[in-house]
Amino acid sequence: MNTMTLNPGRLSALGRSELTLLVRNRAALSVALLMPLVMVFVLRTSVTGVDGLAAVGEATLTGGIGMVLMLVVYMNLVSAYVARREELVLKRLWTGEAGDLEILAGTALPSAVLALGQIAVLVVAGSVVLDVPLPREPLLIAVAVPAAIVLLAGLSAATSAVTRNVESAGITTLPLFLLTSLGSGLFVPVDLLPDALAPVCELLPLSGVMALVRAGWSGGVAGGDLLGAALITLAWTAISVFAVQRWFRWEPRR
Repeated sequence: MNTMTLNPGRLSALGRSELTLLVRNRAALSVALLMPLVMVFVLRTSVTGVDGLAAVGEATLTGGIGMVLMLVVYMNLVSAYVARREELVLKRLWTGEAGDLEILAGTALPSAVLALGQIAVLVVAGSVVLDVPLPREPLLIAVAVPAAIVLLAGLSAATSAVTRNVESAGITTLPLFLLTSLGSGLFVPVDLLPDALAPVCELLPLSGVMALVRAGWSGGVAGGDLLGAALITLAWTAISVFAVQRWFRWEPRR
């Protein structure tokens, strides 16, 4: 692979070209932009009249952040990497001046920016509509979300290596999506899962991030737990980087 350099000018140019492709797909862009507002509406109607409305709203908003990360970053980027590979875009870029990291990061940049914007809307609008207090430790969320984007971008690049075409991306992304939705504390904290299952679920790729997000919203979490969540996130990030360096494909699968 080429050197892992990062030139801001080339990164910005790659990001703009990827954004142009995203904007041309009007249907996908409309769904992506409207998703936070639709999610807030659905959450609002589903929790009306439930005891402990604030607690339920807080849990659903933290889960909503996880869903945005999975849908906008992970699942969208797997399709993007596969599409660019099969269209020979990655091969042309790889033989040019751009380094590996610039190509991968440039492709991920629009999805990352879109996810950050959606999460900001979800937090503010959700807090207002659901009458949920704003995060008590916003710095934790401000650290956890970018870390999750880096992690999921790496996992999406790794997943693209086993994805034959764009149509099959829905299948190859499904295992991690289901595991994360059910076991990483998106809507039910991991410590509420059965004793035999909780220790395993704590080690899932997005479990550390969701623990940090939930701690940032509610506060009062011990430093040791935060350190453990951060280490899990760092470990999976390192694993994803290794997988990309070892198995990422720059040319179409034959």
